[in-house]
Parts: sequence; structure tokens; C-alpha cells
Amino acid sequence: MSNETTQSGETGWEQFFEQTNTQFAEALEANMQAQAEFVDAWSETVESATDSDRLGEGVEGYTDAYNVWMEAATEMVEKASDTAAGEDIDVEEFRDIWLSTANQAFKEVMSTSAFAAATGQTVQDALELQQTVDESAESTLHSLGMATEGDIQEIGDRLVELERRQHAVERKLDRVLDHLEE
Repeated sequence: MSNETTQSGETGWEQFFEQTNTQFAEALEANMQAQAEFVDAWSETVESATDSDRLGEGVEGYTDAYNVWMEAATEMVEKASDTAAGEDIDVEEFRDIWLSTANQAFKEVMSTSAFAAATGQTVQDALELQQTVDESAESTLHSLGMATEGDIQEIGDRLVELERRQHAVERKLDRVLDHLEE
């Protein structure tokens, strides 16, 4: 029976290290993926920055974000070492480190004028695309003989103008009637 206990104890210990290694590998892989996505997004941002001031500030923001990621990686290695040394560390601590790091790194980049310029350009591009889609939809609806939002707006504007004119005519008619009664 003691042989079974030793085997199950070793199995439990091996499972613990296997789980720890798996979790560390998954966390490291998630970190690398997040960094790759971050670098891609940041590269697009920098490309849109046209002047040297924005470019310099963008590089500085990226450097700060990179440092945040490296500090998190160091902290993860320390936590993994602590776990390997037998310290009881909750797996959620690993997740919290990465979530906090992602927030801080994105904050470093998003606070730059280069990021603001890229965001502004993206919004402008999206609005231009939306306008093109709207014009295409309106053209298609017209060709099918259906009313569009623009048509309805035009009818509404005409009704308002007709009401305004009607009120003007009624006022003039009232003045004429008032003069006739006098």
C-alpha cells in the first residue's frame, strides 16, 4: 500500500508540475500573441503618423508599453519559479497580471497623438465608407422604385415649407379681412 501511495504521490506531484508548466506555457503563448497583436496595431498607428513629433511620441509610447510587457514577463517568470519552489500561487494571479499589463500597455500607446491621429483617420475612413454604402443603397432602392430615407426627408421638408407658406397666406388673408371689416 505504501508503494501505491508513493506512486500516487509522485503522480500527483507530476500532475501538479505538468499543470503548472501547461498554464505557464499557455500564459506565455497568450503574452506573445498579445504582444504580436499589439505591435501590429501599433505599427499601423505609426505608419499613419506623418510628422516627426507624432512619430517620436508614438515610438516613446510603444517603448513604454514594451517595458510594461517586459515587466509582466519578468513577474510571470518569478511567479512560475515560486510555484516550482512549492509556493501556493493561485492561477488567477497569472491571468490578473496579463489583464493588468494589457490595460497598462494599451494606455501607454493610446495616450499618444500618433494613436489619436490613427484613430481619427480610421473614423474618417469608416465614415467615408458608410457614405459610399448609403449612396449605393439609395441608388439601388431608387432603381427598384422604392422610397429612400432621403426621399422621405425631402417630402417632410416640402410639407414644412407648405405649412409655412399656408400660415403666411392665412396671416395675409386675416389682414385683408380685417381691413375689409373696418
